[in-house]
Amino acid sequence: MSEINRRSTIQGLIASGALLGLDSAMTAEPSPAAPVGPNDSIKITKLETFILKNSWVFVKISTDAGIVGWGEMLKDDAKACAAGAQEVGRYLVGQDPCRVVFHWQAIHRGAFYRGGPVKTAILSGIDQALWDIKGKVYGVPVYKLLGGPTRDRIRVYGRISEQTGVNAMKTGPNALGRGAMKYVEGPKFVDAVVENFKGLRQKHGTGADIAIDFHGAVQPPTALLLIKALEPYQPFFYEEVVQCLNVDVMAELARKTHIPLATGERIFTKWGFKEILEKRAATILQPDVCYAGGITELRLIAGMAEAYYTPIAPHNPQGPCSLAASYQIAASIPNFLIQENGDANYEDLLAKPLPPVKNGYRPLLTDPGLGITIDEEKLKAQVGEPREYRPRFDPDDGSVVDW
Repeated sequence: MSEINRRSTIQGLIASGALLGLDSAMTAEPSPAAPVGPNDSIKITKLETFILKNSWVFVKISTDAGIVGWGEMLKDDAKACAAGAQEVGRYLVGQDPCRVVFHWQAIHRGAFYRGGPVKTAILSGIDQALWDIKGKVYGVPVYKLLGGPTRDRIRVYGRISEQTGVNAMKTGPNALGRGAMKYVEGPKFVDAVVENFKGLRQKHGTGADIAIDFHGAVQPPTALLLIKALEPYQPFFYEEVVQCLNVDVMAELARKTHIPLATGERIFTKWGFKEILEKRAATILQPDVCYAGGITELRLIAGMAEAYYTPIAPHNPQGPCSLAASYQIAASIPNFLIQENGDANYEDLLAKPLPPVKNGYRPLLTDPGLGITIDEEKLKAQVGEPREYRPRFDPDDGSVVDW
């Protein structure tokens, strides 16, 4: 009997209930183990992409064993990411999905041009989906395939409240009702930013960790004014104090404050983070699993960072695959700090709720693969045209500004 026919027979027996008697005798509930084992031969049969109206881009990889894997890609350039993943699908169909690192190398090095946010995002989403499949084949969450858990729970930040169970948050420097910031801001703006942050510190107390995200929209002279003025209120960290394109400028600012600087959401692959670490331009790295290279690459970035005593705080403004894949990293590396948007529950996309956050921590995910189950019907109901391209302009003179 062929491998596929053997699996089909087993799956048919399970579906008909013929094997449930033995299972119920051993456990109180049907076993969640995959109908195939790690030594079985399985192949990728299909790659699909879904663009949601909020620009989140999902990739679904199917196999001849009935196991599917899900991942997410960059939310910018949504159509380009989806189309690029379809191109890679022509290589993947017929391949063994469990050769995850091999496929990472093949996708990254298989084209003449390498890197860049779009190409790396394509690779990242596919990498997540392949790890999701592999975890389901072995019947374990991905972190157990990466050496086992390094912690029992995962600290998260998001919205501080009794309802969320969160005790860490992040805010922005916007003040005076305008988003555009000048190259050099005056004391009125700086004082307003400081007063806003001081108000948050007074509201939540010293027991809460509060970071401030400059979002790369602040020019270096103003950034320096702000980081010095905010120091008395001890922000958790300063995020993206300036754009990451000039690492020397970031390093110069880092040397002028004792508050940790964080960056990474617009940096991809180990090669992108190498200079940041070497020049000490940041002391917290924030790679995004949806476009820094996926689970495979984030683990390597974390290893590089550990050599510099630098923790990882994964970036996440996306959906449930992004969060779940980030959790797999958090659970498997020694130098994890905190997870962004970790209190998001994504009830509108998941078939099974996430375990609740308590005292600032979420329990480890225990289901196989990424640890979540996408409700495909819920997801398809949100498919549509992505958001429009949205440059921003200074209302004072009409010049283009960062957002």
